Amino acid sequence: MVFKPHGKHLIAGEWVASETTFMSEPSTGTSFAYSVGTPELVDQAARAAEDAFWSYGYSSREERAKFLNAIADEIEARAEAITEIGVQETGLPEARLQGERGRTTGQLRLFAEHILKGAYLDRRHDEALPDRQPLPRPDLKMVQRPIGPVAVFGASNFPLAFSTAGGDTASALAAGCPVVVKGHSAHPGTGEIVAEAIHAAVNTCGIHPGVFSLIQGGKRDVGTSLVQHELIKAVGFTGSLGGGRALYDLCAQRPEPIPFFGELGSVNPMFVLPKAAEARGADIGTGWAASLTMGAGQFCTNPGIAVVEKGAAGDALVQAAAEALKGVQTQCMLTDGIADAYRDGKARFDGRNAVKPVLVSDSEGRFAAPNLYETDAENYLQDHALGEEVFGPLGLVVRVSGPEEMDALARGFEGQLTATLHMDEGDLPVAQSLMPALERKAGRLLVNGFPTGVEVADAMVHGGPYPASTNFGATSVGTLAIRRFLRPVCYQNFPDALLPGDWS
Repeated sequence: MVFKPHGKHLIAGEWVASETTFMSEPSTGTSFAYSVGTPELVDQAARAAEDAFWSYGYSSREERAKFLNAIADEIEARAEAITEIGVQETGLPEARLQGERGRTTGQLRLFAEHILKGAYLDRRHDEALPDRQPLPRPDLKMVQRPIGPVAVFGASNFPLAFSTAGGDTASALAAGCPVVVKGHSAHPGTGEIVAEAIHAAVNTCGIHPGVFSLIQGGKRDVGTSLVQHELIKAVGFTGSLGGGRALYDLCAQRPEPIPFFGELGSVNPMFVLPKAAEARGADIGTGWAASLTMGAGQFCTNPGIAVVEKGAAGDALVQAAAEALKGVQTQCMLTDGIADAYRDGKARFDGRNAVKPVLVSDSEGRFAAPNLYETDAENYLQDHALGEEVFGPLGLVVRVSGPEEMDALARGFEGQLTATLHMDEGDLPVAQSLMPALERKAGRLLVNGFPTGVEVADAMVHGGPYPASTNFGATSVGTLAIRRFLRPVCYQNFPDALLPGDWS
């Protein structure tokens, strides 16, 4: 299959063009024109989604599971075309796009399997106690119900797994909620062909076409009108802290405030404990360099900070990381804007006397080279900017004098998606002392690993305290993500015939 973009929006089953267009900016290949989104298209899509909710929101789990599996089938049927356009638009290697496509279809199938089991509904039943004194108890049944149309913002760094048919869309559809996607302008062709796959699944399954719409690109007013539309009941977002916070504030300011599930990234600190550093510091440093530069460092779980004790063992770790980074070739970044932001982040470190350069490389155009810096705990805690995410292959080593400074750093970090302990058996007391702070700071804790690579599973948590995410009680990866788009409803003294189908 050869992909020929038509550059239109998909609004409730119809491909629609708008008056103005923008040009894609692929890393290789041909640039194509795509229609620019408008608030009017947002309104059409939201109203179609509300209309679809009256049937889709009350469909059976079996029907929704069939739909999710059909979407996965249709994506796989377009596998070669998706990889071709995805590589051109993003600069990501072919193997990465193939793996991400497998993750995308895999989570669709996992969610389908999960909802069939029904445990996610958290069904509860308190039987009536008519003879209870002094007052009888009524019969009470509770089940989770879908909330209504959901807005999803495509992510720049995951054109498949966190975009058009990614985790937010899949979990909302699994819950019974129609979806309106704002496509990311970094990969409009990839978004278009995945939308075609969803459209085909809608037709195959005979579902209301308003269950899914894709609005391409657009100016800021598209995102604003989407989160403020009265019929949108929740928002899923993966992106920058500044953009996410602005949308979050708009959701909170609505006449009817709605939840904004924003995943905004973090620096994902690693704590290398003393015994582990002595035994295998060089190996940890080499492994860190590989994780730091994977995908040009364009992962929200990129481990940007390593906390290491001063001394020979820590020196060996830093030296090994620097040597490994020297061998990493420049990598194409997702967009020109991301490449510019990476160079700006590097300049922020270059301009600080409290930061020592370990490995400094120049990046040009859309290509990024790795960089490594070092500071101490005192300077880090006094300079908030050192803890701000640099989206790309840049690492910072924070040297500490002992466990007390490690603990001070752990307490001083802002909310994170992940925190890692590299430890040996002799490090257990230090690890135990760090755990209370790390549990409060991060959504996922790791031992002797690297956080890049997020497993899609029942127990996964991809979220954390602000600014890692805007809702610390939720995850955007794994089956628990479905719960974001449900709300509990209690049914008192209801006959079985009036209970929702999900109760049985």
